[in-house]
Amino acid sequence: MKIDNLWLKYTEEDVTKVQEVCDRYKQCLDDGKTERECVAQVIEMARQKGYRELHSVIKEGGTPKAGDKLYAVQMDKSIVLFQMGKKPVSEGMNILGAHIDSPRIDIKQRPLYETEGFAYLDTHYYGGIKKYQWTTIPLALHGVVAKKDGTVVKISIGEKDDEPVFVITDLLIHLAGEQMAKKADAVIAGEKLDLLIGNRPLQQSEELDKEEKEAVRANILRLLSETYGIEEEDFLSADLEIVPAGRARDLGIDRSMILAYGHDDRVCAFTSVFAMLDLADEITEHTLCCLLVDKEEIGNVGATGMASQFFENTIAELVAATERDSQLLVRRALAGSKMLSSDVSAGFDPLYADVYEKKNSAFLAKGLAFNKYTGSRGKRGSSEATAEFVAQIRRIMEDADVMYQFSELGKVDAGGGGTIAHLMAEYGMNVIDSGVSVLNMHAPYEVVSKADVYEAVRGYRAFLRA
Repeated sequence: MKIDNLWLKYTEEDVTKVQEVCDRYKQCLDDGKTERECVAQVIEMARQKGYRELHSVIKEGGTPKAGDKLYAVQMDKSIVLFQMGKKPVSEGMNILGAHIDSPRIDIKQRPLYETEGFAYLDTHYYGGIKKYQWTTIPLALHGVVAKKDGTVVKISIGEKDDEPVFVITDLLIHLAGEQMAKKADAVIAGEKLDLLIGNRPLQQSEELDKEEKEAVRANILRLLSETYGIEEEDFLSADLEIVPAGRARDLGIDRSMILAYGHDDRVCAFTSVFAMLDLADEITEHTLCCLLVDKEEIGNVGATGMASQFFENTIAELVAATERDSQLLVRRALAGSKMLSSDVSAGFDPLYADVYEKKNSAFLAKGLAFNKYTGSRGKRGSSEATAEFVAQIRRIMEDADVMYQFSELGKVDAGGGGTIAHLMAEYGMNVIDSGVSVLNMHAPYEVVSKADVYEAVRGYRAFLRA
């Protein structure tokens, strides 16, 4: 099956639509560099389309009916949207599922220290990264600090033009002979990924105890207290993430691509949300669902990951509110659903062609990419879609004139990766991985084609309608 570059088939009207979708997507990336920020955005967009919080509706004694739009949130880090269909939930849903966490660097519980006149924050990296890629680039600090009195302080430093940025330093090339001889995974040790945040000491005064030797650290604490009302001990109850600073940018003289942090997997998350909200005025046969979860990059663990009971519990609430309290009906709802596990694919990079199997690779600007299976080295950790479900997906895409391709993640022995698909497949539902092709996956800045972003929205919308 030969697939031409999508730009060759687009009309001027299509190009305008591509740009509109991608401008919207870039703004979402700029405003959503953490899970909490993504969830807050989705709630705002959903409410504008008439969505209401599920548990509030249930508490008020409401009975959701066809056309009603609902959402539920887990710890501000995961969210699920529902648009009720004509058929009971127990007859299955059309589900789009993606994750909204991305590889990054996190702040440790006791992070602040000073050495030789520099103040640093101690860190622990999150997810699979090439550590050396995170040095010498402008970095921003995002997250929240929860105080003992119950207040939560939002933090975002490094995104505005008048704000400072931060950096993780690297050894100058003139002294790096021994470092350069190391393997790539050892060039930068994890414990050296500490964030440089200050160099100016607090002026000697009564504020600075005569025994205090760390004047730079003391000055940082003064600024945090004055600006945010944060004390050092408040770091113990903080979710603070280090991410690349700056906006998502058009890439290429032709502006055909987007360079940004967090395409994996927010390019699939936000396009799924766009598709879901595009259908807000339609009443479909089956209930529609868009599920965005946390912790995929570290194994889907924890209360906000796909392995938690959040989704299943929410379905149980929905079934009880619309049919009756029945675990059997919950099981039927899950087993009878079909799902696109919306996660990115590895885009073919001609500069590293030796690790790809070309005819089974995803290419930028050639449409929404489907993976019949993922996993690594013998499909380990994979959820493999059935032939029948793959045929159904092909029909849905072609009936909607959506451009699509099928791919694998590199050569069989080269490596691989996983998604949330296998966890949903455990319920017995039909699941297949689908998403946008990405270059530089897991790097601080990743690359996608604008055409693929547009086709993802169209493909997800077609699937929901099916």
